[in-house]
Parts: sequence; C-alpha cells; structure tokens
Amino acid sequence: MKKNSCKEKPIQHMLYIIRSRATKLVIVLFLLPILFSGCGRKPAAKAGDLQGNIAVSGAFALYPLMLRWADAFSQRHPGVTIDVSAGGSGKGVTDVLAGQVDLGMVSRDLKAPERQHGAVAVAVARDAVVPIINIHHPLYRQLLQRGLSQKTASGIWVTGRVKTWGQVAGLINQTPINVYTRSDACGAAETFAAWLKSHQEDLLGTGVYGDPGIVRQVANDPYGVGMCNISYAFDDQTGRPNDGIALFPIDTNDDGRISKEEQFYASKQTLIKAIQDGRYPCPPARQLYVVSKGKPQNAIVKAFLRFILEEGQQYNVPAGFIPVNEKNKAKH
Repeated sequence: MKKNSCKEKPIQHMLYIIRSRATKLVIVLFLLPILFSGCGRKPAAKAGDLQGNIAVSGAFALYPLMLRWADAFSQRHPGVTIDVSAGGSGKGVTDVLAGQVDLGMVSRDLKAPERQHGAVAVAVARDAVVPIINIHHPLYRQLLQRGLSQKTASGIWVTGRVKTWGQVAGLINQTPINVYTRSDACGAAETFAAWLKSHQEDLLGTGVYGDPGIVRQVANDPYGVGMCNISYAFDDQTGRPNDGIALFPIDTNDDGRISKEEQFYASKQTLIKAIQDGRYPCPPARQLYVVSKGKPQNAIVKAFLRFILEEGQQYNVPAGFIPVNEKNKAKH
C-alpha cells in the first residue's frame, strides 16, 4: 500500500498543476478580448461628440478670454481643436470675410461696409479702454488727483493743442508729452477715439502695435501716455495695475479733480464694478463681439457660440470682463 501511495502522489500533483494551468489559460483567453478591445484606437465616440477644427483671429482685447473659452470647450469636446490668434479687430473682420477663419474677435461696432459684405456680430462680453501713464512720472500724484478730462484727452490725441504735462496737471511745467497710440487697426483705438468724438485714423502719437506694445512703451517712458484694454492694464494674478504703469483716472464731470466717486482704478475688480454700474463712461467702455460671415452653418462653430453665450459666461469676470446682458445675446 505504501508503495502504491508513493506512486499516486506525483500523479495527483501533476494533475493538479494541469488543472490549475488550464483554469488560468481559460481566464486569460476570456480576458484578452476585454483587455485589448480599446488598444490601437480611441474609445468609441459618444453620441453627439464633436470632431473638427475652429480657427479664430482678431482683437487683442478679447484674446485672453477667448483662450479660456477655447480651453474649456475643448476639454468638454476632446475631438475639437480651436486655434486662436491676436492681430487686432481689423484683422479679425478681414480674416473672417476672406474665409481664412471661422470667427473673428472684434472690440468695436461693425462698420457699414463690413455688414454689407456679410459680417454678423454677436456680443459676448463687455470691457473698457483705459488711459495709462508711467508710475514714475514726476507729476504722478498731481495727475492722479486732477485726472484726465475728455477735453484734455482730445487736446492730446486729436487736436494736438495740449503738448506739455504742465497743461495736463494745471501747473507750470514745460515737459513735452510723449503720446502713444495704436499702429494696427483695432477696436481699442477706435473706441478711445469715439470717446473723443473722433476716429482712430485721426489720433495723434507714435504708433505702437498691440496692447502689450503700448503697455511696454509707457512703462519704459516716464513722460509717456497711452491707452489699452483693461485686461492688459492689470496683472492677472494680483488684479493690480501692471508693473511700471498706472491707470490715468477719467474726470467724468470735468471739475478738475478726481472725487471719491471717481476713484475706482486701484484694482481690476473695482473698475469692472464701475463699468457695470455705469460710473465709467461708455465709450471708452464697450461691447466685445464675435463675428462670422453670415449666420454660421457649421455645427461645431454653432455649438462653440452657444457655449460662449451660456456656460462660457462664467469665465468673463475671472478673466477681467463683464458678462453680456441677456438682451444683447444673439442666438445662432
């Protein structure tokens, strides 16, 4: 019996191993189709998923907010790629009418010839253009106390009759004003000119390309004055004016001083609140638009516009913009 038992044990052990390996093989064969079903291709698209590309160009003013919208929309629709480039409102309209982009960013009202060629605008945000000076200006305190009236601003940028900082500050000072304006066709300069009852092409000063260029130029020139969109006047992280510049407060009632009610330039949020309340003049406060050639027919573009006007409005205030009023929304 002992002898037979010794022979049976190896046989039983071998049968156990065979059965165990067979079981594992069955499990592996069962799992293989599941494990590798997704390899080599993307997961199956859900119903309603969007696929394609959207190209956007135009206003520097809207560029930071458009980047946020594009990123949020692409996260919700991974199959959609959105290319955004800044180059001024004029470029945005030109590109969209030429069919080079799907949407143009425009920070001014459309002109009659643009509408005649099929440009259709929808308001997507509000912001403002602000005058800026160098924080190291020798008359810095006096300028902030006195402010900039519409009449004085017109004398600087339109008629050229205001040539010295003494004229601006109400003092005897013959230091010449170094005036900067935009060299590119843009909504910021057109809106600022509209405040002065004029047009961009009539503005005097050294032409500088883009908002970043204007801010950099004024920050490097103690005697410089310029204008820019509020999103470029403030630091994104602190909400305070960018290094080297200060916002030149507007004397809205032309009484030669900045009253407590006119002091709302210390931070981005206080200025946004003043624009919302109507305490900051309009212009240079203004609407920002997305422009298409005719009403969009592309399903992806239409979905993106709906997103901007609805869910996308939550990104306006954090980015330094004001959401559009319901009455100003256009449906696509």
